[in-house]
Amino acid sequence: MLRILSALILCSLSAQLIAATIQGVRVHESPDATRIVLDTSAAVKYKYFTLDKPERVVIDLANAKLAEGLDLAKVAKDLVRIKKIRGAPRGKGFRLVLDAKQKLRPNAFTLKPISPYGHRLVMDLAAPKQVRKKPAKQDAETRPQNRDVVIAIDAGHGGEDPGALGPKRQQEKHLVLQIAKRTAQAVNAKPGYRAVLTRTGDYYIAHRKRTALAREARADLFVSIHADAFTSAAASGASVYTLSDRGATSETAKWLAERANQSDLLGGVGDVSLSDKDDVLAHVLLDLSMDGNRSYSIEVGQSVLNQMGKMTKLHKKQVEQAAFIVLKSPDMPSILVETGFISNPQEARRLSQRDHQTKLAKAIASGIDQFMRANPPPGTAIAARRQELRHTIARGDTLSEIAARYGVTANALKRRNAIRGDKIRVGQTLFIPGDP
Repeated sequence: MLRILSALILCSLSAQLIAATIQGVRVHESPDATRIVLDTSAAVKYKYFTLDKPERVVIDLANAKLAEGLDLAKVAKDLVRIKKIRGAPRGKGFRLVLDAKQKLRPNAFTLKPISPYGHRLVMDLAAPKQVRKKPAKQDAETRPQNRDVVIAIDAGHGGEDPGALGPKRQQEKHLVLQIAKRTAQAVNAKPGYRAVLTRTGDYYIAHRKRTALAREARADLFVSIHADAFTSAAASGASVYTLSDRGATSETAKWLAERANQSDLLGGVGDVSLSDKDDVLAHVLLDLSMDGNRSYSIEVGQSVLNQMGKMTKLHKKQVEQAAFIVLKSPDMPSILVETGFISNPQEARRLSQRDHQTKLAKAIASGIDQFMRANPPPGTAIAARRQELRHTIARGDTLSEIAARYGVTANALKRRNAIRGDKIRVGQTLFIPGDP
């Protein structure tokens, strides 16, 4: 028994003495910072400090070694803030040196294993904050007349958060960024609109930061793009979600919300407050603004869902509601678009195809346009056009007769109302264009 106990103690001590191996080094660059991620075979103890003349960030890892064949020089090619990454053994540990192009503020932390990653040491490197002059109050509040409608388009996940994984290891973060960029192009192609992307590359943004970016852009609508996943590969179809304070409206919605809300922890941001306002102000804002915005969110969500239903299968024909953190904004209507199930082999393949992505993007943009034309934000060019004459079709009306009555051409009437062919229906409202 003593021999067995001694052997167990020795094994335990030996395990503690085994060096953690740096198995990989990954870099994610965002507009605000560069993130260096070390994939390690075990949890590591570390310390870091900066040096100047020249600027460097030094990371010392205790009881660690570099994996055989891992070339640090290849990692730091064409980086914005880092010239070179180098390293060498230092006693029983390993020293990593980041040669910087400028003075940087480092912040490091470790992350526990979570699929598809193991242990990680993360170093965020940001330039020192610059003091910005506050714009004059008048400039901050004034918005040009006949301005564009601003649509914030958010590609979900990114960086250390890959999102859901497809059967062939497709990562949600890459697919939704492609779809988000195509959606921005489709929105920008429509007169009177301007799209703003919350992220343009493979880096992580915390949920509250995403809505903050939309707020800074003074967006009229926030659209978060995702690719669905479920435990069953048979689940399929696109969905649209809006915020529900009372919880999910279905088991799928509940499961989805819980999965997505873990992204801040997965991305290394830590616990995130549900509001960036103080408690009293947040309560008042939510009471006064959330109800109205939730109603608009449901309407625009249904409009988008209807358009998507014309080109792809729908998982549900009605907008669903769930407690997504990224939708918790009292400032603007917000929707989350699940473009399909990446866990379904057939849909994962379609989501990877350019043509299908383009069709999805155009459907989303068309749904947004349809809603905004009926509910134009004040001061926008679309709102100005909303003041046009309107005609409600009665029995016996024809396009040519209506056009002649208002002194416009039938083609102009059809273009203004996106009518193909000559079919109209009783009760339909037509906008009369100002130009013939």
